[in-house]
Amino acid sequence: MSAPLDGVRVVEVAMYGFVPSAGAVLADWGAEVVKIEHAVNGDPQRGLRQTGAMKVEGDPNPNIEHANRGKRSLGLDMADPEGREVLHELIRRADVFLTSFLPAARRKLGIDVDDVRAVNPRVVYARGSALGPRGREAEKGGYDMTAFWARAATAASITPPGVEGMIPPPAPAYGDTVSGTNLAGGIAAALFRRERTGEAPVVDVSLLGSGLWAMGHGVALSQHLGKPLEAPPTGAHGSPTNPLSGLYRTADGRHLAFVMLQPARFWADVCRHIDRPDLADDPRFATAELIAANTPAAVEALREVLASRTLGEWTERFATLAGPWAPVQDSLQVGDDAQIRDNEYLVRAGELELVANPVQFDVTAPRLGPAPEFAAQTEEILMELGLDWDRILALKAAGAVT
Repeated sequence: MSAPLDGVRVVEVAMYGFVPSAGAVLADWGAEVVKIEHAVNGDPQRGLRQTGAMKVEGDPNPNIEHANRGKRSLGLDMADPEGREVLHELIRRADVFLTSFLPAARRKLGIDVDDVRAVNPRVVYARGSALGPRGREAEKGGYDMTAFWARAATAASITPPGVEGMIPPPAPAYGDTVSGTNLAGGIAAALFRRERTGEAPVVDVSLLGSGLWAMGHGVALSQHLGKPLEAPPTGAHGSPTNPLSGLYRTADGRHLAFVMLQPARFWADVCRHIDRPDLADDPRFATAELIAANTPAAVEALREVLASRTLGEWTERFATLAGPWAPVQDSLQVGDDAQIRDNEYLVRAGELELVANPVQFDVTAPRLGPAPEFAAQTEEILMELGLDWDRILALKAAGAVT
């Protein structure tokens, strides 16, 4: 069965993680994505080998593969007249033009909206920015740490009182990947509108807007009540009125999370699963109101019991637990999660396993290809544009392409 975007052509002029991850999602959905890279240096992300304590030696390099799987790469000097003509030829054949370049760079290189639309009026023009297309800071750049994490309220909301500074994002390109998926969804909607009306809209997604959207429920509460969200102190259970909504430590130093928002409904079942039927009959926990009033005592009892067995033992016991719960897993442990494997949320792409984008069609995981080597398909792409070998060699000699 064909993927939903089979036949859609995307020209991507973008660097780092955010906008390229949108191109990766489009490629996952079947689009043909040509990544335009600097003719000499390529995408600077290719040089990223270390993030925090994680250092990659040699290839493949997950730092480039995650956001660039399934694409083809063309090394192109867009400032060169001949290179620009190659770009125009690609745009003429494209359905989508995707860019992360700042407004000044877009104007300088002749790839702003009006420039691209002059070449192809039907192209969906999609751009990712740090802070949005309007306002006095629209010309500024930024990264997910600044625009998504710090400015859009996540950092302050997740950092507990008394902690110096702020808790940083949990993984590289965290906000980039979320924002890129938003941008891919916007592009798909724009393509739908073009098919229905003939109009090709301009699509804008920013790191700031995506960060606010991720915090949307909390921001709505804060704006209504006039106070900010505050993280509970480190080690706190979680809910002051619900013992079945919080974190519990197990005997092997792991944790599990209960999120049962109707504690009276699930209390007896939890007590049976932990071999404490006496707690189910305890008059302190007979109703939802009493459970709320006696949450500290219930939490203390559950902590004692749950600390007596390993997470693996509780996982086996809780297979029949009615209420929602989950093991707390790190980025390595998720690879051993049977539910993740059964749903193919981790997919082979060349030599690596990569996380598939979260959308599946017809209960089928996407087929991922590896990220291209820098300019690996330059000649192939130019030949598809109708250039003969002599012309390709001339462009290479002039430095217009790599």
